[in-house]
Amino acid sequence: MTRHSELRPPHRRPMVMIAAFATATTLAAWSGGPALAQDQAPSLIVARDMDLNSLDPARAFCDTCQIYLSATYDRLVDIGADNTSLVPMLATEWTISADHTEVTFKLNPAARFADGSPVEAKDVKWSLDRLKNIKGGFSYIMDGVISVEAPDAATVVVKLDKPNSDFVGSLSAPYAGILDSDLVAQHGGNANADAASTDTAEEWLLANSAGAGPYVLSAYSPNNELRLKRNDNYWGDKPAVGEFVFRQTKDAVAQSQLLESGNGDIAMNVDPTTAGSITNPEITVSTVPSFNMVYLVLSPGAKNLPHPLDAKIRAAIAKAVDYDTLIDFTLEGQGKRLGSPLPNGFPGSGQVEPTAFDLEGAKALMAEAGATDGFTLDAVYPNVNQYGVDYSLMMQKVQQDLAAINIQLNLQPVEFSVWRERINGDGIPLTAVFFAPDYYGSAQYVQYFGMLDGTVWYKRAGGANDPTLANPQTPELLAKALASEGEESAKYYSELASIMAAENIILPIVSPDAVFVARKGISGLRYSACCNLVLSDITVD
Repeated sequence: MTRHSELRPPHRRPMVMIAAFATATTLAAWSGGPALAQDQAPSLIVARDMDLNSLDPARAFCDTCQIYLSATYDRLVDIGADNTSLVPMLATEWTISADHTEVTFKLNPAARFADGSPVEAKDVKWSLDRLKNIKGGFSYIMDGVISVEAPDAATVVVKLDKPNSDFVGSLSAPYAGILDSDLVAQHGGNANADAASTDTAEEWLLANSAGAGPYVLSAYSPNNELRLKRNDNYWGDKPAVGEFVFRQTKDAVAQSQLLESGNGDIAMNVDPTTAGSITNPEITVSTVPSFNMVYLVLSPGAKNLPHPLDAKIRAAIAKAVDYDTLIDFTLEGQGKRLGSPLPNGFPGSGQVEPTAFDLEGAKALMAEAGATDGFTLDAVYPNVNQYGVDYSLMMQKVQQDLAAINIQLNLQPVEFSVWRERINGDGIPLTAVFFAPDYYGSAQYVQYFGMLDGTVWYKRAGGANDPTLANPQTPELLAKALASEGEESAKYYSELASIMAAENIILPIVSPDAVFVARKGISGLRYSACCNLVLSDITVD
């Protein structure tokens, strides 16, 4: 079958690579309007608590990464403004075999990298092979790829070892961005089978971008500032904003104050309480539903547990959390409960009832598990404000709730880099983190959160130490879901959602509404299911 989504001028553009690993400089204050670049295009300052782990598409895996990569690297396909349909990007059309094991893409002959060189099939093959072989956070979408072939400069053929009806959609993820293969190879990049240990391009990509997107990297100062400059040679529609400057601003109050003082234009981590206190008529606040998720995780296979986190203990913890009060406490109720890790609105979601707060039921389960007297768990979590949720405040409430069943939490807020090291090392008995979809499709949630060998959270939950965590039904149902489409596929994802919910390893707390705070006159801010915030959509009156 051929999937087109109406052919229309793409809304992303190629990128220039600018070697400038510069430290932050201070932009002029607003003085009544956005700062103007030399070409008179506005320059906007974005206040954000950045969680960047890399600027390399094959290695990055974070919310800020989504924003950066989608602005600088065009992909084969994109998600439409409706957050569900696929639209052309570098590919003008694609044909999928009846059994979902082969996809043929036709590239747009107008597509150009930021240096003016054409985007060719060899670049697509190299980029996807590199993504697979680097074995970074998003490489799992390439696990079933047998080969990526480039029979001519405008054609790419991807062959899969088994049906995957989610595959084309997964290529709309920012991490599937296409790189200028010749340029990156000159700076240490390679797509070989051993690329995980031999590719050395990551450092160069901290100071340069090499894609076909609407913006290019201008400068990056870790934990300080990220600057993107408009690619005025973009092959698609030229974006309205000339420069985006992301300023590391940790908490919601500091972000709102930056806007109130006229030294910022957009804030991205403002909670509803802080947003509600803004009275400045020059600042606008808008709230829309999102697919994002804030969740707790229990790791039965973490090392040095004071008490086994068996099924009854996990169920007790799940019942002991007063979710509704927690949502009111952290978000003033501006968010939705989830019954499973599948977000509301994704195929197969909405069929599982959220876990109800049941303190007496939780106490009974603790007694059945022989743990009436309780125990102490280390709760290590990133010290962030994400989606308007202050994680320290949230975890204090969770600590209070679990104390009622005699589980004492030793709260340990840490920097995100420290959290990653801990969770991927010996594991963390109880943690809290967040997740935003990388594309519209339910397979990613099973491949990330499901208890089957090879998934991120099977590893982090300690599957190597406790193989009984693997659910034999999960891979079978996932294979059936990927071999089908529409309602039939959604039926299998619904079964998978029930299984993940019953495991009580991933405990969804809330899908927070997205809160956008901006200076008056800035428009085009919208929530994206792949890219968080689409910079090329933003305009200034």
